[in-house]
Formats: sequence, C-alpha cells, structure tokens
Amino acid sequence: MALVIGITGRNCAGKDTVANVLEGRGFERYSLSDVLREELRERGQEITRSALIALGTELRTAEGPGTLAVRVRGMMKTERVTLVSVRNPTEVARLREIPGFVLLSVDAPVEVRFARETSRGRESTPADLEDFKALEARENTSNPNAQQLDATMKLAEHHLWNEGTLAEFETRVLDLLNTLEQRAVAAGETT
Repeated sequence: MALVIGITGRNCAGKDTVANVLEGRGFERYSLSDVLREELRERGQEITRSALIALGTELRTAEGPGTLAVRVRGMMKTERVTLVSVRNPTEVARLREIPGFVLLSVDAPVEVRFARETSRGRESTPADLEDFKALEARENTSNPNAQQLDATMKLAEHHLWNEGTLAEFETRVLDLLNTLEQRAVAAGETT
C-alpha cells in the first residue's frame, strides 16, 4: 500500500524517533535536512543549525519554496516512505501530490526539547534555553522561502505530543501507523 508519512515538528520533539520506528517497520527514510547537510558538505561549510536554516532559505529563494520536497521526492524508491523535517507549507503542497501522503506533526514542551538538544551534542548546541528559543523563532517567519514551522505544523492531519518516556511515544507512533495502514486498506490502496 502507498503510505508516505511526512514528519514536521519542532527541534528535538521526536521526529527522528518517529522515523526510526517507521524504518523498523520497513519504511524508506529520507530527511529534507539531509539534502541541506549534503549541500553544505559539498560547499565545504560547517554543518550548524544556523547554516542549515540559512541554506534552506537560500535554496527556496533560488529554486522555489518546494525545492527540498522536489529533491527528496526524486530519491524515493518505494511507496512506503518517511520524510523527516518538512518545514515549509509549499513543501507540504508538493508532497501532497504523492499518492498516500500524510503529514504528521510532533511536539514536546520547550524545556524537554532543550534538555534533549543539550544531551545529543548535534551541530552547535545553543548555550541556554533563551538561545534555544531565539533560534526556534527563526523557524517561524512569514517569508515564503524560509522555514515556516508553525504554519507547516498546522497543515498536519495528525499530531503527536512527546512529553513522556520513549516507550510511551513509540507505542503512540505504532498506534498511529496501524490507523494509517487500516485507512489505506479501506481506501482501496494496494501493495
């Protein structure tokens, strides 16, 4: 059955955890941020969260707001895919052209997300909670070529809150996957 799950959400909310669970269930996995990481490597630039945000805006300005979705769509090989880090409403519109696409948003309290950020040591970690919040504010602009995370999250058909344990969250993800698979079967999707 065709099932392409786009994942949007705030930094350290659990997007990768959702993708890990789905990957364990046979889904191909791609990240729109990986498109940006690869471009930064090719340019010889340091991979930081600020650099990823700036490059995303640059590429959307040069190639159109849906460019990351177009680039990652060209990489897909099957009909069971998870797409992590969808951050712009035009990306959602382009991805909705794919049969079986559904958008999921993931969120958690800001204090929980900041604690996760400091523990994982990825790209440059903000010095404190206020810096973390300031960086997040850059993800919510009205610029159609930039990240518009709040607007993107509002477009999601499903929302998961990730404030508890990893096991609890993984159970919620599997429950949602079961629901989505049942709906796809009921809609007459075939494998």
